[in-house]
Amino acid sequence: MPVITLLTDFGMQDEYAGIMKGVILSINPAASIVDISHCLSPYDIVNAAYLIEYYYKYFPKGSIHVIVVDPGVGSNRTILAVLHNGHYFIAPDNGVLTLLCEDGEPEKIIKLLRSKWFLKPVSNTFHGRDIFSPVAAHLSNGVGMEEFGTEASRNTLVTINIVKPEISDNGELTGEIVSIDRFGNLITNIDTKKLDEFFLIAGEKNFHIIVGNKKIDKLSLAYEHAGQNNPLAIIGSRGFLEIAVNRGSAEDYFEAKKRDRIRIVKVFNYGS
Repeated sequence: MPVITLLTDFGMQDEYAGIMKGVILSINPAASIVDISHCLSPYDIVNAAYLIEYYYKYFPKGSIHVIVVDPGVGSNRTILAVLHNGHYFIAPDNGVLTLLCEDGEPEKIIKLLRSKWFLKPVSNTFHGRDIFSPVAAHLSNGVGMEEFGTEASRNTLVTINIVKPEISDNGELTGEIVSIDRFGNLITNIDTKKLDEFFLIAGEKNFHIIVGNKKIDKLSLAYEHAGQNNPLAIIGSRGFLEIAVNRGSAEDYFEAKKRDRIRIVKVFNYGS
């Protein structure tokens, strides 16, 4: 039986995530449901896009990933079922799948148009309950994707402009903070590939990572390699540069917020 994962910005205070599970289990009582997170910042399509492209690879092929980060709920935006790399994704067509589709051409894209598979009546404010969840449940029961609507092409999907890290002509690497986790760690969009590219130009010594008006001058291998309450830079589990404070909050220390710029610059030591 396929796994169904849930990623939403609903939070845990209200009933929304629990009701989605109830709908799924009413249609397929044997469904295996995994919560990725329900605590994304409201409407944060960019963070969701990064998470989707990262987490799905840790699940078996055939898994069904339901993404409800959907500020356009009730509008004329489309809902999609996408087959990519052997995984199914049910998501609004609002750009949340931008990075996933950059990872390779989807095998199939279906616009969810056939209301026979939806709950009745369909609320204008809770498509997660009335459309996403029942479609995921029926898909897990073996209903073919084509039954839910009509096929679409990759070039018709909505995409969003996701800022990518860049190395300037003068050798400065610039990225941004994509998300801030519950520990206050600043997760950037600078991956190891881009860091390696920077180090080929600038070398692996004598550089500063600049966050606001503060600097870090090296990469650490573990949080404990900085003293308690001291800042550090580390490659996190997602493979991206993180700015942290050992047993503290980098969010507070740097007075940082999402989309703030991160700069990595070569420091020339003329005395050496």
